[in-house]
Amino acid sequence: MTDLATPVAPARPGIPRRAAPALLGYAAVRVLGLLALAVWSAARGKDAHTLLTARWDALWYSRVAGLGYGYEVRLPNGDVHSNLAFFPLLPWLERLLAAVTPLTYADAGFAVALLASLAAAWGIFAVAEHVYGRRVGVCAVLLWAVLPVGIVQSMAYSESLFTALAAWSLYAVLTGRWVTAGTLALLAGLTRPVGLAVVAAVWAAGLTSIRRNRSAAPAERAWRPARALGMALAPLGAAGYVLWVGHRTGRGPLGYLDVQAGWRNGFDGGYAFARFTAEKFTSLASAPAGLGLVVGVGLVIWLFVLGVRGRQPLPLLVYAGVVTALALCASSYFGSKPRLLLPAFPLLLPPALALARLRTPRAALVVAGAAVVSAVYGAFWLNGSGPP
Repeated sequence: MTDLATPVAPARPGIPRRAAPALLGYAAVRVLGLLALAVWSAARGKDAHTLLTARWDALWYSRVAGLGYGYEVRLPNGDVHSNLAFFPLLPWLERLLAAVTPLTYADAGFAVALLASLAAAWGIFAVAEHVYGRRVGVCAVLLWAVLPVGIVQSMAYSESLFTALAAWSLYAVLTGRWVTAGTLALLAGLTRPVGLAVVAAVWAAGLTSIRRNRSAAPAERAWRPARALGMALAPLGAAGYVLWVGHRTGRGPLGYLDVQAGWRNGFDGGYAFARFTAEKFTSLASAPAGLGLVVGVGLVIWLFVLGVRGRQPLPLLVYAGVVTALALCASSYFGSKPRLLLPAFPLLLPPALALARLRTPRAALVVAGAAVVSAVYGAFWLNGSGPP
């Protein structure tokens, strides 16, 4: 469906029980991934706990939680890495949890990620079940769990928190809960820059609803203040933080872009990524990697096209499209692309539909095999280059 013609479903009192198979399956996959990481790390003399809580972005988030904003690293080439690049909701939660428990900031971030990943799985189930039914909902959650970069869902990163907020905001939109949708979009905007995708989805749904209302007969038109309030709330999180950074740096509304430029992050329409991919074909040794990148990008685009052809609801298409565009067209570190695509769960709905059509034993075998591959790859990846 390409609009909001999806019927608004009443709240189901038994929904936790309905989601139980999806959540149990998700937990099993994640436990398998963590066990594989623990075994692999021990064999290499590394600490799995450190890999999950105290490397790369996790360190930056915990520094924000402990020291606040203002920390930066100046590199020899002149680049400035400022912690203002990291949105505040995860550090706020880390600080809150550390204040009421014995946990360190890093461990608090890990705890938030674990809980948020379950909330994200539940939200993905709720969206997929609402659109396609319970079996597809379970399959969508399991496919999200067995993604090759699924180990990130269990790291002290913001991907799981963001995906949870995005999924439940989209579910609220699909079920006509506008204030809830706007509030969750606001929080998503305080979590990651890609929160713009959730805002776009809420606004696309709201504008479509307004247009349909105007085309209705005069007697059937209605002013819906909840819809207007939800649309007004949605952009406040992202806009508020970006404007605060601009004020803090003294560089005005575009100050956040200057902060990102210090990390060599920006939106160039995919030029830098295309050039990086093309360079892989300049030698036989790197050509397979280049081919893998081309196939991977093609697969992502194909999944989005399948969603369009399958007439997914407009909010899902807008959300997935913006997340995908921001991930593929950013000039940031190219190894981060798979991680940046992690929240784009609507892309998994077409394969979830295909998986749901299989007989249960065969579907279980497919998921089990993918879970093992994901666990082994996650352990190998995190003990190597890992997700920057």
